[in-house]
Amino acid sequence: MDFSTLEPEAIKKKQKFHQILYVQVIFAIILGILLGHFYPEFGESLKPLGDAFIKIVKMIIAPVIFLTVVTGIASMTNMSRVGRVTGKAMLYFFTFSSLALVIGMVVANIIQPGKGLNIDPTTLATDKVAGYVEKAHDATLVDFFMNIIPKTLISPLAEGSILQVLFVAVLFGISLAAIGDRGRPIVDLLNNLTAPVFYLVGMLMKLAPIGAFGAMAFTIGAYGIQSIGNLLLLIMTFYITALLFILIILGAVARYNGFSILALIRYIKDELWLVLGTSSSEAALPSLMHKMEKAGCEKSVVGLVIPTGYSFNLDGTNIYMTMAALFIAQACNVDLSIGEQVALLLVAMVSSKGAAGVTGAGFITLAATLSVVPAVPVAGMALILGIDRFMSECRALTNLVGNACATIVVARWDNALDKDVLNEALNKPKQS
Repeated sequence: MDFSTLEPEAIKKKQKFHQILYVQVIFAIILGILLGHFYPEFGESLKPLGDAFIKIVKMIIAPVIFLTVVTGIASMTNMSRVGRVTGKAMLYFFTFSSLALVIGMVVANIIQPGKGLNIDPTTLATDKVAGYVEKAHDATLVDFFMNIIPKTLISPLAEGSILQVLFVAVLFGISLAAIGDRGRPIVDLLNNLTAPVFYLVGMLMKLAPIGAFGAMAFTIGAYGIQSIGNLLLLIMTFYITALLFILIILGAVARYNGFSILALIRYIKDELWLVLGTSSSEAALPSLMHKMEKAGCEKSVVGLVIPTGYSFNLDGTNIYMTMAALFIAQACNVDLSIGEQVALLLVAMVSSKGAAGVTGAGFITLAATLSVVPAVPVAGMALILGIDRFMSECRALTNLVGNACATIVVARWDNALDKDVLNEALNKPKQS
């Protein structure tokens, strides 16, 4: 299917500079920062704008995933390929998410952003982190996998759980493929439904500047730019580490697989600005799936890799998790042995999957990870609670780039990538 026909006419036409989506989002972010700084109370009151936009986008995520995955799998003639693609994706996810954890730990040991703060953990207010600790206690790996199974066949579409939608879509797609011609009318119907759904995605993205404006005004108004002052070294260390991870690690992966990471970033710039403004990578999920298909990745691969990656391929979150854990230890003058750091790393590899997709997952997984090393006070999480909103943008941006890169790589591994289309998309990006 040619997805260029699914976009509103206004998007397909060559636009003036001020009409380009990412330009509007940048302008909205700047306005939000200024408003939140000079009129903080008013900025805080604009939180519903950001929340409403994210809810609107989440509304469309389930049907986008369901339609993409079902129609993609139903078109496959070899069902073993579903397992093969999923296996390759999980291998990629485990490798690079684990590498991200290691990099976060190594950088934290070298820079030591928490050294010299000399915090007494008994003086910290723990009430604000208690909820995250409780959720971390409840978030076991077994529960995570059990929660993938929905209550009913249609409940995921109503509740919007990404992995549950993916689970049902894979099963339904396999069933349609198995019954052959008898399922063709249903496949045709779902293919026809794809057109208005993606057209709706294009329409909803026009609201992105409003959502970014409200979310940024709230963030600055509620927390203030000055709130990052004392923890500036941690923020800078995390941002620089995430940037280097993208440019060096993912850059090398991209180069080995025949494309440029910078060209990919330029191609998904609209989605990146959207994520920056809303601090939510989910806000960009529908349009990211759309763009990956337009970049030459087969629909079935896109449908399997991206939704799964949103739970299992969280490079930015993983860098943050080990770095934040060591920051807390350093700030509280806790000297962790090599063995304790290895134990922390191993638990982080598991806990980063166990709380995937949960609101506040970064903090929940951090609490779960700290619990394995009693020497590090969980109360120390209060130190970074105030800046977590500023860190979340970088986590979400890194996660998004990581999943876009993973989609192309897995598609190439499975011979499901049109290299000519990819080169054209990345080297001649269209304004959108």
